[in-house]
Amino acid sequence: MTETSGDGQGPIKVMVVDDHPMWRDAVARDLAESGFEVVATAGDGDQAVRRAKAAAPDVLVLDLNLPAKPGVQVCKEVVAANPALRVLVLSASGEHADVLEAVKSGATGYLLKSASTGELQDAVRRTAVGDPVFTPGLAGLVLGEYRRLASEPGPAPDTDEPKAPRLTDRETEVLRLVAKGLSYKQIAERLVISHRTVQNHVQNTLGKLQLHNRVELVRYAIERGLDDE
Repeated sequence: MTETSGDGQGPIKVMVVDDHPMWRDAVARDLAESGFEVVATAGDGDQAVRRAKAAAPDVLVLDLNLPAKPGVQVCKEVVAANPALRVLVLSASGEHADVLEAVKSGATGYLLKSASTGELQDAVRRTAVGDPVFTPGLAGLVLGEYRRLASEPGPAPDTDEPKAPRLTDRETEVLRLVAKGLSYKQIAERLVISHRTVQNHVQNTLGKLQLHNRVELVRYAIERGLDDE
């Protein structure tokens, strides 16, 4: 069975980056055999950035410990070059500092290498549609860090700064549920709308707020207390 992308325009395109050839090849093979289109692989950071720009995958499965350029830097560069690209970190490290640094660099999710093949496949599917995917126990850590950052005093407001764009009631409703950590599927079920409609609301909200990904959107919502409502 082919795993189709969120826009329904063909299989989910995946790129696998890891400096261990046997591990990299095994992950790429497992994903290809389960219906994903593996468009590229890479063994170091510089190669990863070059090939990601050329191959334009939907999801980049990325190890953090890479030669030439660390994974977090790869993540920053590829997301800056293509904000639509989703990054799923697949790492041996469950250290909290590594997880938070990866997310701040633009990763959509973080999975430990102890995950099963089925868990990885599910994580790639969910990452492709923008759902945050974390090994159990890490999601709360990330949300807690956002709360901590949001509670810190920010820079003094600029009186010349334009007012925040106005969101529709439904966009605000979706944003509130995103901030609570619900997946797009859960939001769709809660609001009795389609998964695609949820995606459209999120994309519209990102555009209005000039944010680049769901990670920034969650922080925006938490800073405004929407997750507590």
